[in-house]
Parts: sequence; C-alpha cells; structure tokens
Amino acid sequence: MLQQLRPAIVLLALFTALTGIAYPLVITGLAQVLFPYQANGSLIERDGKVIGSELIGQSFAGEQYFHGRPSATSPDPYNASSSSGSNLGPTSKALLDRVKTDADKLAAENPNAAVPVDLVTTSGSGLDPQISLAAAEFQLPRIAKARKLDAQKLRELVAAKAEHDALGLIGEPVVNALVLNLALDQLAPITAAQP
Repeated sequence: MLQQLRPAIVLLALFTALTGIAYPLVITGLAQVLFPYQANGSLIERDGKVIGSELIGQSFAGEQYFHGRPSATSPDPYNASSSSGSNLGPTSKALLDRVKTDADKLAAENPNAAVPVDLVTTSGSGLDPQISLAAAEFQLPRIAKARKLDAQKLRELVAAKAEHDALGLIGEPVVNALVLNLALDQLAPITAAQP
C-alpha cells in the first residue's frame, strides 16, 4: 500500500509546486516585465492619483460628460467586486420598465435622434467602460451645450479616441467613456464636477 501511495504523494507535491507556485510566479513575472501597464490593471492616473481603470466603467452624471452604459452591479454601479449582469430576461417587467424609463429620459434629452441601444442596456459584466460611436454622437448636443463647445470639435475628439479592433473584421468601433471624458476635460476644462 505504501509503495502505491508514495508516488501519488510525490506527484501531488511536484505538480502543486509546478502548477500552483512556479507557473503563476513565472507568468506574473513575465507580465510585469513585458506588459506592466496591463498587468497592474490599466490604471489611469491624474496628478499622481489613480482615478480609474481603462477596463472598468465609471458613473458620470453631469451634463458636461459622456455617460457610459447602465451598470447592473450592486449595491453601486460599476462595482468590480460585484461583476454580473442583472439576470433579468427579455420578458421581465422590471427590465422593460427600467429600459423604457431610461429611453424616455434620453429621448427627451435629444428628441431628434434614435436612442442607441447601449445607452439603455447593461453589458454582461455590468462593468464595460466602452460605448458605441453612435452613443457618443447621441450625447454631443447635451455636452456641447453644457460646455459651450462646437459639436464638430466634440465629434473630432470622439473620432480621435475611437478604438478599433485589431483586424477590422469583428465588432464596431467603440470609445472608452473615462478616456473620452478625461480628454474632454483637457479640451475644455471645468472647475465644478470632476469624474
């Protein structure tokens, strides 16, 4: 019995050391050397203070900012420790009521344009920081009015910050709301609300 048990224990210890200790340390070390920005969370700093991550959305409530997708995380929006969708199905009254309320509010904000679907629906994780170019375009009149900027100048800013997939074959261009709002603050600084 001991002859059969000994190799099993040795292999368990060996593979635990290899796959549980050595491999994670090597991969973490390589990531820190080759991709330090990404390995540390793609954190964005302003004046030496971390204000967010390129990977996690944030709430922007002011009229002078681009708003991201709604977040389904709780208890707070964009709560990374509670990443999930709402799990509400397409026939859920609560979901339909929330989407209708959001769509009506957005339609009142810009009555001459169709409301982009990503401004009223949450992502699967509830954390996505990107919005479609259509969602950014939809918000231009509100932001131009609040910041007293030319809409064309804002359109150029959105185009400059647009992210395209690597191959140009899958998906549509998107823009990161936090990155866009930081660029917007550089273009036309405001002193009141900050993200």
